[in-house]
Amino acid sequence: MIVRKLLLSDRGSQLFFAVLLATTVLVPLLNAVVPDGSMLHLPNYSVALIGKYMTYALMAISVDLIWGYCGILSLGHTAFFALGGYAMGMYLMRQIGTRGVYGDPVLPDFMVFLNWKELPWFWQGMDHFGFAMLMVVVAPGLLAWLFGWFAFRSRVTGVYLSIITQALTYALLLAFFRNEMGFGGNNGLTDFKDLLGFDLQAQHTRIGLFLATAIALALSYAACRYIIGSRLGRVVEAVRDAESRTRFIGYKVENVKLWLWTFSAVIAGIAGALYVPQVGIINPGEFAPINSIEVVVWVAVGGRGTLYGAALGALLVNYAKTYFTAALPEVWLYALGALFVGVTLFLPQGIVGLITKLARNRTTS
Repeated sequence: MIVRKLLLSDRGSQLFFAVLLATTVLVPLLNAVVPDGSMLHLPNYSVALIGKYMTYALMAISVDLIWGYCGILSLGHTAFFALGGYAMGMYLMRQIGTRGVYGDPVLPDFMVFLNWKELPWFWQGMDHFGFAMLMVVVAPGLLAWLFGWFAFRSRVTGVYLSIITQALTYALLLAFFRNEMGFGGNNGLTDFKDLLGFDLQAQHTRIGLFLATAIALALSYAACRYIIGSRLGRVVEAVRDAESRTRFIGYKVENVKLWLWTFSAVIAGIAGALYVPQVGIINPGEFAPINSIEVVVWVAVGGRGTLYGAALGALLVNYAKTYFTAALPEVWLYALGALFVGVTLFLPQGIVGLITKLARNRTTS
C-alpha cells in the first residue's frame, strides 16, 4: 500500500522502481539463462559489479536523506558503512574455520599470525548469522546515536559539524589500522569462503547477493520516501530551512535530527554489509575521509533532496570511476574534483534538476 502510494505521487520514484525492477529481473536472467557464448551473457564478475554499484546507491540515499532533506552535511558517513562491512566481515571470517592457512578452527588467520591465544570478547557470537546481522544494524546505529546525542544537543551545525564527522571517520581509520584492535590491521578481513553455507564464488550465491541488495535498496528507498512524505518529513524540511523558527514554535529539533541521523547510519551500515561479500574484502581504507567526500559528490551530481537523484549520481560517478581508473588512472581524482566544482557552479540541483528544468521549459514553450 505504501509503495503504491509512492508510485502514484512521485514520477521520479516511479522511474526509480521501474529501472530497479527491470535490473533485478534482467541481470539474473542474462547471467544464469543466457548461454556463455552469447553476446548478451552477463559474466559473474559483472553481477558482482552491478551489485556493488547498488550498495553505493543505497549509501548515497542514506546521505541524501540527512543532507538533502535535513541540511546535515556529513563528511564521515562511510564510518557507518565500514562498521556494517566489518560486522559482516567478522561473520564471514568465522565461517572459514579450519580452511584457513593455519587451520585454526576458532581464530582467524591474522590472529594466529600475531600469536593471539584466544578470540577477543567482541568477536564472540559473530559465528551466528542472526547475531552478526544484528551487529550490522547496532554497531553503526549506536555510534551514530552517541555521536549525534552530543553533537546535536551542543547545537553544532554547519561546517563545524561536517568537520567533526570527518574527524570521526579519520579517528576510526587510524584505530582500525592498528593490529591490536583485532580487526586485521592494514590488511583488514578477506579470503572469505562462504555465506550461510553457500560458496561466495558460485553463480547462484552471487545472484542471491545481488537480489538481496536490490531488495534492500527498494525497501530503504520506500522507507525514506515514506518518512519524507509524512508529518515528520515536513518537520525535517522545516529544520533544514528554518531551524531556529522550528525550535521556537516548540519542536524538539535535536530529537528530530538525532532520529534521522541514526536511521541514515543504519542504512549505511546495511549497505556496507551487502558490499563486503560481493567485493570480498573490508579494510581500514573504507574509513578514509575521501570516500565520504565521494559520496557527497554522488549526491550533488545526481541531485540532492530527491533520493532517486542520489542513486543516479552514485551509479554514474562510479561507472565513470571504473572506466577512468582503468583508462586514465592518473587523472581520475582531478576529474572528480572538477566534476564537483562544475556541478556546484553550473548545476546546483544536479542532473535531476537540469532534466526537470528542461522538461518544464519544454512544457511551457
